[in-house]
Amino acid sequence: MLYTKEQTEKIKDFHFAYLQMEEKDHVLTLTLNRPKKKNALNEILNKEIAFALTYAHFQPAVWAVVIKANGNVWCAGADLAYFAGEKDLDSGSTVPEPAGEVIYGDLLKGLHKPCIAAVHASCFAGAFLLLCGCTHVVAVEDATFSLTEVKRGIWPMQVMASLLPIVPSRQVLDLCIRGRELSAQEACELGIVTQIAPPGGLEAVVDCLLQEITANSPAAIRLGLKAYQEMQSISRDDQHSWLFQQLKQILRTEDAKEGIAAFREKRPPNWTGN
Repeated sequence: MLYTKEQTEKIKDFHFAYLQMEEKDHVLTLTLNRPKKKNALNEILNKEIAFALTYAHFQPAVWAVVIKANGNVWCAGADLAYFAGEKDLDSGSTVPEPAGEVIYGDLLKGLHKPCIAAVHASCFAGAFLLLCGCTHVVAVEDATFSLTEVKRGIWPMQVMASLLPIVPSRQVLDLCIRGRELSAQEACELGIVTQIAPPGGLEAVVDCLLQEITANSPAAIRLGLKAYQEMQSISRDDQHSWLFQQLKQILRTEDAKEGIAAFREKRPPNWTGN
């Protein structure tokens, strides 16, 4: 993560210019709030998202994250003015500088908690880094998705890497080469979107999903997601023995003890996340 646990403990003391935060019922909701710029990701919004996700990573009371957006575009991707070297000096953000470059693929992998993208409008280019880094993407029926970088003389380098574990390689290359627009249904068929919400039903679908997620052990989910990421660098021959050790670690958690006790006593478990 790009910030320390100590830095994020005082998160409410900082002013966020382009990101709204709400923490309720073990869920941290982050809302992209740069609608005049179509929520394009510049250096300020990047570090605000990184700071908030680091807080979620370290905060035991946060069991899941939701990423939403204000405005008529969910996210337009990277701010081209930022790419061109233009600095945002008047935002008023007091969020500290990160320890390194904000690389969304790495940042979201390190979250180790369920993350839902609630997509109410179209997504372009670098927005896919957020979508692909989430565990779930719920989109409205009329949302569209496109990699428009080639139309600006750019190739979606990091997006390509984020898409390849999700989408077949030829489909990834086609999206990168043609920059064609996907409907929500097409994005769902490719695995970019995990669920389509009916008209006016986005919030209800996300709330239902959150209820299912938070009904389960946050410790098991956190350690499971961590294991999922770490096993990618372990050879196939060694994965099962390594994962067996991870299972033994989960069995030592308070949540595992509580879950087994609740099963025996035929009652709902009382999770603590420990």
